[in-house]
Amino acid sequence: MPNRTRPMTALLVFTGLNIVLVSTITPVYDFVCFLPYWERRRERRRQEREAILSNGPESK
Repeated sequence: MPNRTRPMTALLVFTGLNIVLVSTITPVYDFVCFLPYWERRRERRRQEREAILSNGPESK
């Protein structure tokens, strides 16, 4: 005899899990995107771009 399926229980577990995941995505996103590493990298790349642009016409 096959096992009984419980669609209501499965639906509640699935919905509950999704609610938990959606509620935790914002802090995780903020942590990953605004790490000091990325800020330093952004600033370093901006400085490199400015240096290249300022030295560009003189090197030709």
